[in-house]
Amino acid sequence: MYQYDDYDRALVFERVAQFRDQVERFMAGELSEEEFLPLRLQNGLYMQKHAYMLRVAIPYGTLSARQMRTLASIARDYDRGYGHFTTRQNMQFNWIELAQVPDILERLAQVEMHAIQTSGNCVRNITTEAFAGVAADEMIDPRPLAEILRQWSTINPEFLFLPRKFKIAICSAEQDRAAIMMHDIGLYLYPGNDGQMLLRVIVGGGLGRTPILGLQIREGLPWQHLLSYVEAVLRVYNRHGRRDNKYKARIKILVKALGIEAFAREVEEEWQHLKDGPAQLTFDEFERVAGAFVAPPYRELADTSLDYGTHLADNPAFARWVLRNVQPHKVPGYASVVLSTKPGSVSPPGDVTDKQMEAVADWAERFGFGEIRIAHEQNIVLPDVPKAELFALWCLACEHNLGSANAGLLTDIIACPGGDFCALANAKSIPIAQGIQARFDDLDYLHDLGDISLNISGCMNACGHHHIGNIGILGVDKNGSEWYQITLGGAQGKHSALGKVIGPSFSAVEVPQVIEQIIETFVRYRESEELFVDTVQRIGLEPFKEAVYPKVLGVSA
Repeated sequence: MYQYDDYDRALVFERVAQFRDQVERFMAGELSEEEFLPLRLQNGLYMQKHAYMLRVAIPYGTLSARQMRTLASIARDYDRGYGHFTTRQNMQFNWIELAQVPDILERLAQVEMHAIQTSGNCVRNITTEAFAGVAADEMIDPRPLAEILRQWSTINPEFLFLPRKFKIAICSAEQDRAAIMMHDIGLYLYPGNDGQMLLRVIVGGGLGRTPILGLQIREGLPWQHLLSYVEAVLRVYNRHGRRDNKYKARIKILVKALGIEAFAREVEEEWQHLKDGPAQLTFDEFERVAGAFVAPPYRELADTSLDYGTHLADNPAFARWVLRNVQPHKVPGYASVVLSTKPGSVSPPGDVTDKQMEAVADWAERFGFGEIRIAHEQNIVLPDVPKAELFALWCLACEHNLGSANAGLLTDIIACPGGDFCALANAKSIPIAQGIQARFDDLDYLHDLGDISLNISGCMNACGHHHIGNIGILGVDKNGSEWYQITLGGAQGKHSALGKVIGPSFSAVEVPQVIEQIIETFVRYRESEELFVDTVQRIGLEPFKEAVYPKVLGVSA
């Protein structure tokens, strides 16, 4: 993984010192709340309901064991013994005291981590999929370009005060696991006929109050023009994006207002002033960064072993975990493992304790090469595990409540912290997730149902990405009380779709029963091994509405 050079190190430590001074001035009354607000936001610090929340960047979802241990120490020393992984490969600490933030940032800087631009109207953390570099269906490792984007966008003065926040994702696999269609800029990396790296550029995606799928504006962009073309997009947005209304300030609104053809023309015109200029990437610069992402010293291993096969045959629970939580690897004899942070109602989705973090760090070193990934689904990934070691890892994961065999299943719920923490939320997310997990605690039944994504957001900001869940749940305020709107048919990936609202919202106590009725309807109409989202697309919403409203509310839809 990438190691800081002297420039990275100096920048991050200088930023810590700068923010320490700003915190001291604010606490001394020399800065007003209004003056302090943009300063703390660009250092990842929010004021939540009960305390400050600090959001730490995990660039393109990659951590070392040492960095994970540092996160564990921060959770233990400055929080309440846990942290929360987000859908954009960050970690959030929810119980932070302002005076301690500079010390936390300094501890992060010592292990090459920071919280810079994890909030504010700037380019946020660059993301990619959790299996980048090891996925069997990957064409090109996207991490070097993700790192180049990270360096270019960090404290880039031209783009620190955009009309609104800006998110970039990149992937290069047959299956899009980075949700690039939902980002302000989505980049798809692929090889051309001559083997040269090319980029497909998608703009204007985003969820929130107005969910929109991104649209393509460029095909076949040579990789050397990555930075200049992204800069052209950002310049057009910075120049024309609305600043008078934060709800209409995202690039998706600008693209919709101009139309994709007009927006693309604007970008191309701007790019003519930038292409072949200082921002053009050289092969030497690419090699400098790519050198940090060389393959680890893999051993020559048999793709199967006698012990591994015996464990699969003798232990159905282990076999079930392998089926759901183990992903194919580029290298024979290895696999990538998903450690589920969704063990059921005992823990909120995405929450990990300091002891769990330390255990994961130990496993990363024992079973792999000391590297850890954080997935869009809020789970943890160990990317390089020998297949012969899978059973030992599974046993340890189960002991630490990270061994649930539910990756991709109904209880692998994506959820924001919701109204329990967030001052913006209309409703709680965590109790809803726990209620659904308690209702569906039969793993055999869940495996029979197959892949179903269920996403929960506590408000229209859609931090839980409810729009692209096969089942989406949105918390809404109704006369001061919490209600929940249900959508069906959302999907991410190359066949992305936005879910459709099935009808009037439900109270918190009704939601688990609503989900149960939806699942029963799916089972009733399902053909063979059809996936949930395919059944919804085939039969439409009416059968689900007819099942839910009379049985849950006692009224017709």
